Amino acid sequence: MTRPDGRPNDELRTMSFHRDFVDTCAGSALVSFGRTRVLCTASVSGDVPRWMRDTGKGWVTAEYSMLPGSSPERIRRRVSGRTQEIQRLIGRSLRAVVDMKALGEREITIDCDVLQADGGTRTAAITGGYVALHDALTRLVQAGELESVPLLTECAAISVGIVDGVPVLDLPYIEDANAEVDMNVVMDGNGNFIEIQGTAEGAVFGRDRLNEMLDLATSGIATITEAQRGLLFDPPAELPGR
Repeated sequence: MTRPDGRPNDELRTMSFHRDFVDTCAGSALVSFGRTRVLCTASVSGDVPRWMRDTGKGWVTAEYSMLPGSSPERIRRRVSGRTQEIQRLIGRSLRAVVDMKALGEREITIDCDVLQADGGTRTAAITGGYVALHDALTRLVQAGELESVPLLTECAAISVGIVDGVPVLDLPYIEDANAEVDMNVVMDGNGNFIEIQGTAEGAVFGRDRLNEMLDLATSGIATITEAQRGLLFDPPAELPGR
């Protein structure tokens, strides 16, 4: 099968991170997978949700939106059921790699705004959200508010699917819209699964196909994790005005 962009079935789209894309919050990253671009920012609050007060633990939550001009057809500014589901996925994924006790009673909100959508926006949001979260936590350490960065490992995600009967990695919209199976996979930096969302869109699939897709996702996420590690090897720079 020849893919629309000519990639092999097991190859990621061109990936890039722009660390500290904005300097108005504790951490930020513009992440791109092909033509999909998502701005992820991390904001720190000295409080936690009411139900978590006096527990000694912190909280990480997320918000997600597609900006009106992110798609050829204007996206309305509203919180849909799909938006809520994606927000919860991002929050769950990032909380899985944070030591909440070490974070202390503070809340970090990861905002993920899709600037341009071409498939894989939720997985890009998780991947870029981790970078923004990492830098926000690192700056808390630099400011003397935390003893160490309360991250257990990395967090990244990618889409896989079956198109024309063939398992493929990192689907752009043209493939995603025609996929017989659509799956999103989230993993930590130790190769463990955090979440798997898979749906038969046009045809059922067997265990062998499931294993092939998970193998593709595992390989792709390993590549993403290495990119995150390389990007974050050096501590974040001091932000202007902070």
